Amino acid sequence: MTIEIKNLSKQYNSISAVKNINFNINKGSIVGLLGPNGCGKTTTIGMILGLIKPTVGEVFINNQNIENENSRTKILEKVNFISPYVELPKKLTVEENLKVYGRMYGVNNLKEKILELMEQLNLIDFRKRKTGELSSGQKNRISLAKALINDPEILLLDEPTASLDPDVGDYIRGYIENFASKKGATILLASHNMNEVERLCNEVLMMKNGEIIDKGTCSSLIKKHGRKNLEETFLKIVRE
Repeated sequence: MTIEIKNLSKQYNSISAVKNINFNINKGSIVGLLGPNGCGKTTTIGMILGLIKPTVGEVFINNQNIENENSRTKILEKVNFISPYVELPKKLTVEENLKVYGRMYGVNNLKEKILELMEQLNLIDFRKRKTGELSSGQKNRISLAKALINDPEILLLDEPTASLDPDVGDYIRGYIENFASKKGATILLASHNMNEVERLCNEVLMMKNGEIIDKGTCSSLIKKHGRKNLEETFLKIVRE
């Protein structure tokens, strides 16, 4: 599935959270969305999901407008996301949470799918524990399992490895790589981990003050700005 963003803006009273952005993501691509806190990344993801209504502009998924009520449900059946700003129900166990979301997406063979995800993401040992009792890193892995429950064709990842230790973070990045390759999934990744972005992304969008101010491959941006790596490039762009 493809994503096309046309002249997208979001205004909150006198605050312009997103300002007339345009970009395309081809099927099977992983695109990084980079920028400092408050630059509009999460708002952009919210508009792609249809959770936030744009002030101006349109979001097309597979050439269908996400605001079109006739196609919206079918589109969103094939989309999922993870965000540190959205918590799973705390009083439900890990297994109960995945059952709820699996039923919402109409997942076939749900019991087998939940077991598969819990094994792959090392969730088996606390499957019966309430989600609210777990560490932030454990919750992050549950959120990722939730995001993969329907084998999405479009996956929106907002800080997917936040709060994870380096070993688990590396495992999750590998898992995302394999998922994208195996399923041909289209992924938008918002992250502050520059090594993660360099490893995963085919292209990078640099965002600042609600605008996309630069874009390209990691190597082309590093070369363009005369820096040694993506982190130095990021710092140069956001501080200018």
